[in-house]
Amino acid sequence: MAAQTGAEKGTKRLSNYFKGVRAELKKVSWPSRKELINYTIVVLVICTIISLAVWLIDSGLHQILKFIIG
Repeated sequence: MAAQTGAEKGTKRLSNYFKGVRAELKKVSWPSRKELINYTIVVLVICTIISLAVWLIDSGLHQILKFIIG
């Protein structure tokens, strides 16, 4: 039996890694197109709300500092 070289071992490890990744991806429960669209809309709405809240707080603090500094 011939000994494997370092390159052959590395190739085999890489191949095994991707086989494992592929096997795990088959186990994933992927969302349907409708669910994906709904989740995307929820994320965009929440990001918009949080952005507006941060903007309002920033504007308020800016006005307070402007009043204090003069």
